[in-house]
Formats: sequence, structure tokens, C-alpha cells
Amino acid sequence: MIQIVKRPDPTRREDVLTRLGALLGAVICAAVIIGFIGYNPFEVFKNLVVGSTGTAMRIQSTMNKTIPLATLSLGVAVCFKMKFWNIGAEGQFYMGAMFATWAAFNFKQLPIYLLLPLMGILGFLGGGLWALIPAVFKSRFKTNEILVTLMMNYIATKYITYLQYGPWKDPKAGGFAKMPKFISAAVLPKLFGVHIGWIVMLVAALFIHILLTRTKIGYEIAVIGESETTARYAGISVTKVTIFAVILGGGLCGIAGMMQASAIEKSLTDQLSAGLGFTAVITAWLARLSAPGILVVSFLFACLLQGSAFIQTAMQIPAQVAEVLQGIILFFVLGSEFFLNYQLAWHKSGKEAA
Repeated sequence: MIQIVKRPDPTRREDVLTRLGALLGAVICAAVIIGFIGYNPFEVFKNLVVGSTGTAMRIQSTMNKTIPLATLSLGVAVCFKMKFWNIGAEGQFYMGAMFATWAAFNFKQLPIYLLLPLMGILGFLGGGLWALIPAVFKSRFKTNEILVTLMMNYIATKYITYLQYGPWKDPKAGGFAKMPKFISAAVLPKLFGVHIGWIVMLVAALFIHILLTRTKIGYEIAVIGESETTARYAGISVTKVTIFAVILGGGLCGIAGMMQASAIEKSLTDQLSAGLGFTAVITAWLARLSAPGILVVSFLFACLLQGSAFIQTAMQIPAQVAEVLQGIILFFVLGSEFFLNYQLAWHKSGKEAA
């Protein structure tokens, strides 16, 4: 009989080789499927790279996807480090964007150097407070945070839709359901062709890396993630640390929403995220909750997203094929996690043993 058994912790070499093998397997499998449906896999892979990094404009587009994805992933990683399974980055993203938009609509008289920080602070509060709700439910009523955070995503997005069709609808839009554009003071400026959110992303990554690896609160977050009982025995205030980590994680997701609304859409819409909040769960996990790793994985994933959009137009490949490519790569890479933690063992049946 074949059984699945827990394997010892892999060495660094085994970890790297397993992940490289997963990527190679994904490329081979994708190439077979692409060839089967009538496309040249080498041309497709080349255009994936060219479409995401081939020109300065394409690199800028890739970075515009990397910034919110990496910031969301950092927020998710803080919660995951504590074993608080926050699947609500999407909702926290939208609530942060909504709070920031409220400031952009109501404080138009402020100069840019005051309005943008205010939008950032409110974006952080919007995401952080939205994340705090499931944390309170878990603490008081022992609810499952996966289900609560997941359901709250839909509450947040539907509320944005309500604002878009109702109170915040632009009366000058000719009947279309859209919100007014931000004034110039509410739009993040650019640096080297990309909005300055990339600086926020790098600062946030450095902050989270130091917090989780070099500080007492980071150690306490890790201990709570291993065992709440051990944390309480060690004198750690589980409630305070949980509140801090959840607000920080949700707040980073809210800042990502603020940056996306300000720099990319220059307004608020119920299509603002394009699913990046759910993608961030994957990228954070693939990066093993490491802040530097998140930057790398988020950039590579943004290249995949941008390159997939390019091959749809350049090679007339249906959108479904591009999604299949993404799915195959995710399947193999996530599958490598299984083989890093478990192995297949052969056990003799009773008759064979006899």
C-alpha cells in the first residue's frame, strides 16, 4: 500500500531543487498543452517575457501590477505568520481605497503634501479596521477566520458597488455608473516613469522584514503562530499582539487599495482590484512569508499577468489559454509544497508481510 507520511524538514538544497523541478515540470506541461491546441510554445514563452519586460512602457505596466500585489502580500504574510488565515485581503484593499477616496472627495482644498498622507493614513485605517472585525469574532466567538474574512470580501465589494451606483455616482457621467475622477492633488506622482507607490512598497517590505526577524513583537507573532498556549505560558499578551498584527496586515492591504485608486484608476470602482487580493494569498505563501521573497515572487507573478495579457493581443490567443498557463504554473509550484513536507511510502500488506 502507498501511504502519505510526514517527511523530515528538507535541506536548503532539497528545497531549491524541488522548486526548480516544479517550475521545469510546469514549463514542460504548459508547452505540451500549448502545442496541442496549435500554438508554438517557444513563441508563446518568448512573448510572455517580451510582453512584460520588452519595452520601458511594458516594464512600467508590470511594475504597476507588482506594487499592489507585493503590498497586499506583505499584509497577508503578517497575518499568516501568526496562523491567522486572512483570506480577506480583497475586502481590506477595497475598504482602504474607499476611506482614501472619501478624503479625496471631501478635502479637495488641501495641497498635495497634506492630502496624499491623509489618504494614506485613512487607507491604512480602513483596511486595518476591516481586518479587525474577523479577529474580534475569532477571539470572542471562536469563529473560523477563513470563512469570515472570505465573506467580508463580498460585503466590501458590494458596498463599493452601492456607492458607485448611488451616493458617490458622478452626476456629470451622463447616466453611467462611475465615480468622479480625483483632483491632481489626490494622485500619486511618478518617479522614473512609475508612481511613487514603488517606494512605499520597498519601505513596507523593509519594515516587515525587520519587524518579523529582528524585533520582540515579531518573535511574539511567530510564537503565537506556533502555539497560543505556549505564548500565554511565556507571558505574551495574545490579544494585544493579535490586534497589532491584524491591524498592520489589513492596513497594508488598505494602503495597496489607496495607491491603486490614486495612481492607476484616479478614482474608485468595483473593478479596482481585478482579483489581486486573492492572488496575494498565493504569492505570500509561495514566498514562504519572507518579505524579500515576496518582492521577487510578486514581480515574477506580475510578469506572468502582464505577459498573458500581451499574448492575447499579439498572438490572438484566447484569454482562457492564458488563464490555463497561469493555472498550470500555480498547480506545479503549489504541488511542490506537498513534496517538501510529505513523501509517498510503500507499506507491505498483511499477505505480503506474511
